[in-house]
Amino acid sequence: MSVTDELLQNNESYAAGFTKGDLAMPPAKHTTVITCMDARILPSRALGLEEGDAHVIRNAGGRAEEALRSIVISERLLGTDEILVIHHTDCGMLTFKNEDLYAKVQEDLGADASDIDFLPFPDLEQSVRDDVQYLKDSPLVPDDVSIRGFVYDVKSGKVSEVS
Repeated sequence: MSVTDELLQNNESYAAGFTKGDLAMPPAKHTTVITCMDARILPSRALGLEEGDAHVIRNAGGRAEEALRSIVISERLLGTDEILVIHHTDCGMLTFKNEDLYAKVQEDLGADASDIDFLPFPDLEQSVRDDVQYLKDSPLVPDDVSIRGFVYDVKSGKVSEVS
């Protein structure tokens, strides 16, 4: 059985007991969480979120620049007014530069990816600060939106605020 088939089988069990189909579209906590796609992070468990509580936007590195489209939709159309930017320890984004990935894509696929900024970063806490500042500076995010940054420790499960 493929992993996809296994996951679909899991969904059958989940759907059989599903009782939250009447939740409102806007998140109940009016909050957006931006975090990494890393499989070691389950934001709902780490933050105690339930279905319907918050929008969770995930991408490589949890980068705000890549999440901005979703943030604007979340705020303007669905009423969110708090943002948590959460990066994490042992992140793969710390391990390469754009040029490294351009070369790998060229070697593996024969394709040119040089028009993509993969948004790697050399300093974990600074990347959080940079993303928080990016959102605070964006004309697409109102000044009254609360934006705070954090680091999730993949070894302990603890979330710590970055100042």
